[in-house]
Amino acid sequence: MTKPAARQPLRRNARSNRARILATARRELGRNPDITLEELARASGVVRRTLFGHFPGREALLEALAEEASEALRSALTAGARPDEPAERALAYFVLSMWPVGDRYRMLLALARRDLGNERVAEILAPARDAATAILERGQRDGVFPAHLPPGVLSAALEAMTVALLEAVNTGDLGDEGAPVAVAVLVAAGVREDTARRVVDDVASAIVPEAAPAD
Repeated sequence: MTKPAARQPLRRNARSNRARILATARRELGRNPDITLEELARASGVVRRTLFGHFPGREALLEALAEEASEALRSALTAGARPDEPAERALAYFVLSMWPVGDRYRMLLALARRDLGNERVAEILAPARDAATAILERGQRDGVFPAHLPPGVLSAALEAMTVALLEAVNTGDLGDEGAPVAVAVLVAAGVREDTARRVVDDVASAIVPEAAPAD
């Protein structure tokens, strides 16, 4: 009877160690992309053997971060989906919901391309790309966004711009607030700047009360 009870804390401890290692990796890899796993173990407060027990190599660690980011993106997409809103508001909801995830995992984009490859990055981002393309397609059909580019091409261009803005956060040239990014995306999609600012301000004020209970 006592043995199962004795094993349970070990499982909880293992989960706690894994979560702490991943959280430390998100922070430390942003500061030093070339940090070694031994250095990361020390920063996480675990011994080398514990870290390697969860992640036998750098690729395994980055893959775990990639999967964590993928799950976070899917959750943000669900929370930010507004199919009944006008397209410009739906796009603002989309950007404001996705930006915190991108900001949290911004270091992963460059590292994943280098260590995991472009195909894995594309797999992670595919649901977000599809959602953005659908919003842009609807907006072009409704006359909200100009149809000067196919929706898929415009979505890829907006994604590239957003990645560049995330990199600007990395270098300290841009703050991590999502509202200016949402305005930039709407303007790039073809919305007038004054309209974009008004839409983003309105959507941002609507999102805060929704998020408050979870805090």
